[in-house]
Amino acid sequence: MSRFTTSDGVSLAYEDEGQGLPLLCLPGLTRDARDFDDLAAVLPDGVRLIRLTLRGRGESGWADDPATYQIPVEARDVLEFLDHLGLEKLTIVGTSRGGLIAMVLAAMATDRLAGVLLNDVGPVLDPAGLERILGYLGVPPKADTLEGVAAGLKANMGAEFPTLDDATWLKLARRWFLRGDGSIGLRYDPALRDAVIEASKVPPVDLWPFFDAFAAMPLAVVRGENSDLLTAATLARMQARNPEMIAATVPDRGHVPFLDEPEALAALTALLEKIRT
Repeated sequence: MSRFTTSDGVSLAYEDEGQGLPLLCLPGLTRDARDFDDLAAVLPDGVRLIRLTLRGRGESGWADDPATYQIPVEARDVLEFLDHLGLEKLTIVGTSRGGLIAMVLAAMATDRLAGVLLNDVGPVLDPAGLERILGYLGVPPKADTLEGVAAGLKANMGAEFPTLDDATWLKLARRWFLRGDGSIGLRYDPALRDAVIEASKVPPVDLWPFFDAFAAMPLAVVRGENSDLLTAATLARMQARNPEMIAATVPDRGHVPFLDEPEALAALTALLEKIRT
């Protein structure tokens, strides 16, 4: 693991491995670099996999001012990170919140992006999904063992991910809730909840113009068949607005697919082929 310090002094953790076309993975709201372990295990050769953990999550530092837990600031962090690596241009895989950051970057720094894959996110966020996320955001797990946490995850998410076995739920519990000191709890700053609530008090931004910025580059979108954040109707609107967009729906997945599924991997492979040609 390596570290990079933002212009306002927050230390961000990242991993950089492999050689070839640079692929930057940006995780979801409460997640970190570990969320791309499944993708890393099946990624084809010829890709430089870069995983950045955003401020306040995982092994990255917490911000002194929780108000900086907002997408424009995180987009600025990404641009500074690219400069730190000396990369003029790369491809982004953005999961949920990471995809929203990619939309902002497509609009404000189009020339820095070679292409983008959005993982279960689009310019319209379904209220049902937002309500579900707010329901668990900042709430520590009630169980005090990984097995108990895994059982809770299965009870809450099993309908959206019906094919996962108990071993996988345990793996996810370890990934999402086991902290570096061996304790079980949130792997992110609880103040992230306050930042999200404050952001929700202002009128929502129309994200369609941001999505339109993807017309300048290859784009792929992966949707979980059971997703409550990116609906099938929104995906269809995205496809109509950008007919060149690669679209894939992953069966037996909710929010979000793990990206190692055949449908997701095929979409990423097709995107990388477009970028290379």
